[in-house]
Amino acid sequence: MPNRARKSDKFGSPPGLQGAGSPPQGFQLHQLKTACSTCSMQELCLPGGLESSEVLAIERLVTARRRLRKGETLYQTREAFLGLYALRFGSTKTAILASDGHEQVSGFHMVGDIVGLDGIGTGEHTCDCSALEDTEVCLLPFAKLEELARHVPSLQQHLHRVMSREIVREHGVMLLLGTMRAEERLAVFLLNLSQRYQRRGYSATEFNLRMTREEIGSFLGLKLETVSRLFSRFQDEGLIEVQQRAVRLVKLDALRCMVQRPL
Repeated sequence: MPNRARKSDKFGSPPGLQGAGSPPQGFQLHQLKTACSTCSMQELCLPGGLESSEVLAIERLVTARRRLRKGETLYQTREAFLGLYALRFGSTKTAILASDGHEQVSGFHMVGDIVGLDGIGTGEHTCDCSALEDTEVCLLPFAKLEELARHVPSLQQHLHRVMSREIVREHGVMLLLGTMRAEERLAVFLLNLSQRYQRRGYSATEFNLRMTREEIGSFLGLKLETVSRLFSRFQDEGLIEVQQRAVRLVKLDALRCMVQRPL
C-alpha cells in the first residue's frame, strides 16, 4: 500500500520533532513502559481514527513523565509554560491565589484529562496545579505538538475540542456560582463526577472523593460548614451514602431533578 508507506515517512520525523532534548526539571526522560497506542486512557487523550504512524509520531513527543506525591506542585502561577500535561493516573486540582492569600479552587482533574491550557495565551501559567493524590503526568511540549498538529488534521481538531471544552467548563462554573442555590451546586458537582467516572469505565454511582470538603467548598463558593451540612442532609434524605471520602449516589434521578427545576 504505497500511500500508507508515504504517510509513514511523513510522520516518522515531522519538522522540529527529531530530538527529545533535555527533560524539564523534575521530569524523567526514559523509554516509556506504556505506549500511547496501548494506554487505557488513549481515547480520552488522543483523537479517534488515527493511523498507527500518526500515533507513533505522538508517542515520540511523550518522552518525559513526572510523578507527583500528594500535595506536590506540577506548576505554579507565572511559571513558564512548557506544554500540556496528560494525567496518566491520579488527580490534580488547579487554584488561584488571591492577594489576601486565600486559595480559590478553579478545577479538579482526573486520569485522562489534559491540564496546562491556561499557559498557552501568555506563555506562563495563570494558576497553580497540584496533586490530590500520587499522580503521574505525561508532558506534551506545546511547540512540538503544534508542529505535529499541522500534519495531522484530526490532532489539530482534537486540540481545538480540548480548548473548547475548557471554555465550556469555565462557563459552567460561572453559572454554578452565579445562579444556583447551595444544594444545587453540590448536586451538580456530584453528578459531574459521576459522568466523568463513568466515561472512564468506572462506577457512576460509587467513587472516592480525592478532594477535601474544604476544597469542594472553595470550588463551589460555599463555606466548609455549608458543604458538611449539605452532605449530611443529602444522606438523611436518602440521596447519597457517605463514609469518610467514599460516596454512593443512591438516587441519581432525584439529584438530577434537583438541578432541573426552575431556579
